[in-house]
Amino acid sequence: MRLAVIILSYNTRDLLRNCLRSVLASAATSADQLIADVIVVDNASPDGSANMVAAEFPQAYLIASQENLGYTGGNNLALHLLGFNVAAPSASAYQLPTSLAKLPAAVLLLNADTEILGDALWQMAKCLHERPDAGACGANLQYGDGRFQHGAFRFPALFQVALDLFPLTGLPGIHRIHNSRLNGRYPPARWQATPSFRVDFVLGAALMVRGAAIQQVGGLDDEFFLYCEEMDWCLRLAAAGWPVYAVPTAHVIHYEGQSSRQVRWSAYERLWRSRFRFYAKHRSHYPRGYLSVLRGLLRIGLTWRKFTAQRRFANGKLTGEELQAELNAYQAVAQL
Repeated sequence: MRLAVIILSYNTRDLLRNCLRSVLASAATSADQLIADVIVVDNASPDGSANMVAAEFPQAYLIASQENLGYTGGNNLALHLLGFNVAAPSASAYQLPTSLAKLPAAVLLLNADTEILGDALWQMAKCLHERPDAGACGANLQYGDGRFQHGAFRFPALFQVALDLFPLTGLPGIHRIHNSRLNGRYPPARWQATPSFRVDFVLGAALMVRGAAIQQVGGLDDEFFLYCEEMDWCLRLAAAGWPVYAVPTAHVIHYEGQSSRQVRWSAYERLWRSRFRFYAKHRSHYPRGYLSVLRGLLRIGLTWRKFTAQRRFANGKLTGEELQAELNAYQAVAQL
């Protein structure tokens, strides 16, 4: 089974190095079952990530973009170069070896802030092999300190949005609510079992998609620069008859948000821009009036967040510059 592993990189050189080492090690454990081609798309990282890949990992195929194409643009570029029917405006400036001309059976989109454990590559590929209906699957994620991380979710509802806006941390029992179906989570016990199970969508940090499904449904929607693109893709896959599964036996460390954390408040604005794009695109998936209620809830939530930010500033927990950056982000989101 031929697998293409696409690793998107932005300014996380050391994490990218560890990620590549783990991918190659995992592929080696399953060499009898998998032929893994590794492609790194570097989004114009200023930290020398592209040079590191070229010098230390000659077995990987490097696409060094001169601009930040975002998660969607970078992955779509690699999918296009692999031969999939996926639009990529800047594709003419790049090429992959002719040895990759045949479409792979599956493609793994992998964040640079991940680390593959054991034979996780094969465990995900095996899920697609054993479930001919499966269009995509996701890994069993954990944080860098070993704690369980939710890697699959139900499509968002208003209660999830409310918990995002009003986390209510510190209240008795709130942890259980945050990890419950009410917040779109699947029970951690499902992840501790062996069988793969069907989900609405999985995180794009480690998302494996069947090649035939990509050919039918197309690539990521390039209107999503960052965030919600995997949610949109999984919904489109399922609507076309390609359900999505979670694979408890595929273990991956996800250090989470290492690129977006560098631009926290612009990333927050992009998150909400992408959310509104998702809801507007998939209106039929939600009841009438959903967007109006969502906007009202968001206005209340942003007002509360502004108030708490000003209190943190008054208590010396924020500088004036930090407060202004946060308030500017809330103002930008309110105008979406």
